[in-house]
Amino acid sequence: MSEPLTTPGEGFHPHLHDTARHPETPLRARLHHIRADELDGDTAQSGGMRRFAAVSGKTVGSEKLWMGQTHVAPSTASSDHHHGESETAIHVLSGHPEFVFLDDSGGTPEEIRLRTSPGDYIFVPPYVPHREENPDPAEEAVVVIARSTQEAIVVNLPHLYVLGGEEAAGTPE
Repeated sequence: MSEPLTTPGEGFHPHLHDTARHPETPLRARLHHIRADELDGDTAQSGGMRRFAAVSGKTVGSEKLWMGQTHVAPSTASSDHHHGESETAIHVLSGHPEFVFLDDSGGTPEEIRLRTSPGDYIFVPPYVPHREENPDPAEEAVVVIARSTQEAIVVNLPHLYVLGGEEAAGTPE
């Protein structure tokens, strides 16, 4: 058996570009290892939280997927926002973040607050206005986010509204 070309725990593998068979290995022809200390903070942001890209078009050449982390400081809420055409899946790593949106299935818009714990998942459909809150006064909340678009789409909003209402169509209330 030959020696492995990579060392466990390595990040970017520059030697992959030096092989005779693959003089210039394209980004989409190999696996990528993004270490926790290599996350990219140069991504769309909302007030009250920090987003870090791990998998994106910029970092690995992905075309249909974005994945990263969001950190919400203690006693902090994000701005109201939505993620455009992206479907968003969220996995809670630490803390007890709350996800807030408006629901009018009962006829009157009502604020719904989803309280989570580590290990929980949240699904955010495209264009649904929401915000993340971290009510804990001492512990940062950290979540892993996966999106169905290649980049992190973030549209900051002045306030929450029910998707499908007049404001969602672009006309003020």
